[in-house]
Amino acid sequence: MDKKVVLDDISNFVYNKLINEGSGHDWWHIDRVRKNALLIGKRENANLLTIELAALLHDLIDEKLASDIRVSTVDIRALIKRYEVPDSVVDHVLSIIQQISFRTNTPQMLLTLEGKIVQDADRLDAIGAIGIARTFAFSGSRGHLIYDPENQKGKDAIRHFYDKLLKLKNLMNTKTGKELAEERHKFMELYLQQFYHEWGRTE
Repeated sequence: MDKKVVLDDISNFVYNKLINEGSGHDWWHIDRVRKNALLIGKRENANLLTIELAALLHDLIDEKLASDIRVSTVDIRALIKRYEVPDSVVDHVLSIIQQISFRTNTPQMLLTLEGKIVQDADRLDAIGAIGIARTFAFSGSRGHLIYDPENQKGKDAIRHFYDKLLKLKNLMNTKTGKELAEERHKFMELYLQQFYHEWGRTE
C-alpha cells in the first residue's frame, strides 16, 4: 500500500464529488477538516492515515448532500479497498464516518481516539467565522430565513446558533480540540451581539 497514492486518489475523488456543492459541505470544508484533524492527531498521537481517510470521506454519506453526490458505505468500502488498505483501517474509517455527525449523537465513550479527533475537526469547522459563513450558506440552500424574531422555534439561520453551534464548544472531545474551540466560540458570541444590535434589539 502506497499511502501517498491512496490519499491523493481519494482526495481527487472527493474533490470531484464536492467541488460545486453549495450548502457548505463542499471540498474546501473537507480540506479544512482534514488539516485540523491532522493537527489534532499529531498532538494527540493518533493514527494519521485513519484520521486523514475519515476526514476526507466523512461527508459523502451525509443525507444533507444531494442524492447524485451522496455515496453509500458499500461504495466507500470498495473505493478504499482498491488500494489494499488493511481491513482493520477500512472498518475503522467506516465506523468513524457513521458515528461522528451531530445528529447521530454517538456517546463519546463509544468513539475511538481517531473518531474523537475527526469529530472535533468537523465541529471546529462548524463554529467561528467559517462556521457562521457555512450556516448562512446552508440556510440559503434550504430556503430558510436569516432571522425570524416572531418564530423562536423556526429554522432560520440565527436559530441554528442556539440549536447547535453554541453547544459545540462543550462537546469537544480532545484537549487540543477544546483549546481550538475557545476563540471560535467567543467570536460567535460577539457576532450575535453585533447582529442583534444592528437588528435593533437586545439579547
